[in-house]
Amino acid sequence: MLEMRPGCECCDRDLPADGDARICSFECTFCPDCADTVLKNKCPNCGGELIARPKRAKALWAKYPPSAKRVVKSEGCAA
Repeated sequence: MLEMRPGCECCDRDLPADGDARICSFECTFCPDCADTVLKNKCPNCGGELIARPKRAKALWAKYPPSAKRVVKSEGCAA
């Protein structure tokens, strides 16, 4: 099950579980702006492809809540 992390690793922008986000196969999580413009859809951590994160049905949030764990790169993401 995906963690559904709540923020962008580059800019720390909030990313609601039912909103748009990009992830790699290791679940590194980024906002669409950082993924598209800064990272060019390539994960800065593993080099993998960044794709749209699927949305979890709200009916499942109580049983399988989105993560509250924030991961932020202290140095941000270089272009």
